[in-house]
Amino acid sequence: MSHFTTIEVQIKNGELLHQVLEELGYKVELNVQVRGYRGDKTNAEYAIRQSNGYDLGFRRNGDRYELVADFWGARINQQEFVNSISQRYARHQLMAAVQSEGFHVEEEETLADGTVRVVVGRWV
Repeated sequence: MSHFTTIEVQIKNGELLHQVLEELGYKVELNVQVRGYRGDKTNAEYAIRQSNGYDLGFRRNGDRYELVADFWGARINQQEFVNSISQRYARHQLMAAVQSEGFHVEEEETLADGTVRVVVGRWV
């Protein structure tokens, strides 16, 4: 019986996901099998190997990615992990939109609750 759980994440761009994972300090492997309980495996486009044999993976599901892992064995805080990736991914998307629309970042700060505040502007 498989113990893999999938969590839908609001991520559509795989290259940007890969970049975010590496920025967060993870070594990412591409197009491999994610390991779980008793050697169970499932495919993933992006995987983070863990020394305990319980990997974390991301695979495409329709137009989005989903996180797939045996969280019992992975021993990570799912919510914190997903939040850190989602926040960094959203920041990258914002910065790309800012640039493509001709804006520039005037100010950026991280608030005590972890919220990132960005002020943008452009000359008209």
